[in-house]
Amino acid sequence: MKPVRLLPWVAAAAALTAPRWLPQRVVALRGKVFELVNGDNAITLPSERFGPDRFREVYSHPAAGGRSEGAGLSDLFWYWLSPGPEVHQEHLEAGPRYDDVARTTQRFLAGSSDALSATAARCAAKVLDELVPGELSVPRLRDLMMPIWAEFNYELVFGEPCPRRARELIVGNASDVVDALKCTSLRHPRRRARLTRYLRARVDAGDVVHELPGTLSTAEQVHYLQGTFFNTSVVQLSEGMAHLLLVLAQHQDVQRRLADDPGDDRYFAHVLDETMRVFPLFGIAHRITTDDIRVDADTTLPRGSVLCFSYPDYHATGHRDPERFDPSRWEELSAKDAAHIPFGVAANRPCPAWRLSPLAMRAVTREVLARFRLESSVRHTRSLPSRGPCVLLRRGRLDTGTRDPETPGTGTSGTGRLDTGTRDIRALLAFLRVRDRWEDVERSVRQLVLGTWMVLDARRQRLAGHHFERLRREAPPPGCPAHR
Repeated sequence: MKPVRLLPWVAAAAALTAPRWLPQRVVALRGKVFELVNGDNAITLPSERFGPDRFREVYSHPAAGGRSEGAGLSDLFWYWLSPGPEVHQEHLEAGPRYDDVARTTQRFLAGSSDALSATAARCAAKVLDELVPGELSVPRLRDLMMPIWAEFNYELVFGEPCPRRARELIVGNASDVVDALKCTSLRHPRRRARLTRYLRARVDAGDVVHELPGTLSTAEQVHYLQGTFFNTSVVQLSEGMAHLLLVLAQHQDVQRRLADDPGDDRYFAHVLDETMRVFPLFGIAHRITTDDIRVDADTTLPRGSVLCFSYPDYHATGHRDPERFDPSRWEELSAKDAAHIPFGVAANRPCPAWRLSPLAMRAVTREVLARFRLESSVRHTRSLPSRGPCVLLRRGRLDTGTRDPETPGTGTSGTGRLDTGTRDIRALLAFLRVRDRWEDVERSVRQLVLGTWMVLDARRQRLAGHHFERLRREAPPPGCPAHR
């Protein structure tokens, strides 16, 4: 057969097998584009040069605390997080403004465990009963969780139930930010600005339950609320819950145990620890060294180095079969002694919601499992760009028979009703599996194109670079009383 005649067959084979090989290749290429275009000479930990034993040591070093100044990566993150990235708590440099903002955040997050859990449960019950009224639904878990956490954060900030219009603005803002971060969509600044205007009106009216940071202007206070509570908090809690619920959907034995004994807090903690170990919310956390860091007798990390701390690589350290989800490994393993930092390290500005998040997530999980059995056949990755498609079956209706514990979606009932429903569900799961694979092909190409565009646009705008250049121009000269 002539080579020309082979071409159509080769093209057809490549197209049919694209879900197996194309997404991984495109993701790798996208990472290379980010690395080359962004231009940072970054040091990644852990690595062959710096093992896991050095990861926490360097991460905890006082000189590893620079946030944005001096890193090209900062222009990209500020671009994604706008408006107001200069007052985002994660990106504020150390100093009086950061201290003021951090104290304010803790006031919003304070409260008894019972009160915080009750608020989360109430918000979850309201949203689930409103958005999933039927016997069977196939939502994307991140999309289902966002209204819950929008309402929860609204109550933390304003101390009252969240109106439908406010919830829509918050979800629109948070979805736009996270979709841009995952490069599945371009930014929509006008959509974000609608929430900014709403929050400005509420701040001007004095509706916020706690005093806002006095070191910030009114406009900056609005951006602080938008970035901290209605962007980062909503996004990360929604992502965390999507990972947790997708894990339960794909590990029926774990789901049954939690559903049958919702008061087993110890087992829930093991499930959550394992979820955050395998699917950490952070991929890479970047820091800029503010001074030289002496690692050993032969190695010094110079001031101004960009350190990239890889959470997935660190979390895989010290575990047999690290990619396997196994909550039982935590029965004999202490989270504080393992290579496990789901909320960062205490010495380097950890997540301020490290206490609140597990309490609230446990409360929401109970509300979900009290209503639904979950099943899913989609690919589960750390970045979860699919947003976690999942089948929700209302308990007590479709899920009424006995089940084969080894085979998801099988079972019998005296009437045969569950057998019929189960066959339909298995067909639905097969459809979700195929759809997810082909969506992954289209999505990976879209991420490559849109991600490259946004990297270039961020470099053009240089939000972080221009901000720090302006601060240096406006700073009083050394020796001036204002400088001191």
